[in-house]
Amino acid sequence: MSSRSDNAVVVDALAATILDRASTAKPVIVGLTGSVAAGKSTLCRQLAEAIKRSATIETVCTDGFLLPNAILNSRGLAMRKGFPETYDAELLVSVIGTLRMGPTAVPGYSHTTYDVDPSLTRVVGDVDVVLLEGLGFAPLANGETLAAHVDLLIYLDASEEDLETWFRERFMAFWHAAAQDPSSFYAQFRSMSAEGAEQFSRMVWSTINLPNLRNHIVRCRDGAHIVLHKTWDHRLERLRG
Repeated sequence: MSSRSDNAVVVDALAATILDRASTAKPVIVGLTGSVAAGKSTLCRQLAEAIKRSATIETVCTDGFLLPNAILNSRGLAMRKGFPETYDAELLVSVIGTLRMGPTAVPGYSHTTYDVDPSLTRVVGDVDVVLLEGLGFAPLANGETLAAHVDLLIYLDASEEDLETWFRERFMAFWHAAAQDPSSFYAQFRSMSAEGAEQFSRMVWSTINLPNLRNHIVRCRDGAHIVLHKTWDHRLERLRG
């Protein structure tokens, strides 16, 4: 069996677990988290497609709950984006609460400008499942965990070595694509040589993403209801739950 068909079996089984929850309570609020570059967005899309066969679902990226860049810059947090203190945790908790009661406005994030964009705010209506994908679930400084506010938390795990490889490959793919798209966030790095961009991607991983993973993100793993592991060849394995 190919890794693609293997993954489809895992995704379908995961969707069935979520739908089983939805049969007794709606909406079911599901959190999906893991390291930068783990493949959360891809898994989110796959899960949504599987669930849509028999239920209604909305996906919400937690990037929309990041503090705006202007605030991050004023607080000296621009280079810590994705760390717990860069999220509006109160807003996220409030939105989760109101989603349980009915249609709710959720903020949006532009992956062109890499900033919260008010024009992307949308209303998530009455559905069976809401899938919250991204970072922001790690315990806060006061010990509160946003994971406690969801019905089911899924953690997508992978080795640090594979995560770094995938991050650098993604960074360079965006860097190359920015040559044809001056509006891209990555256009600002086009003055670098390919070698310089590669070195920069290594620096970003080692000084930002890896510390965030080790000190914050991975702390969600032990408390997750379901843990998936992704191997070097992107094959999914269900480890727990």
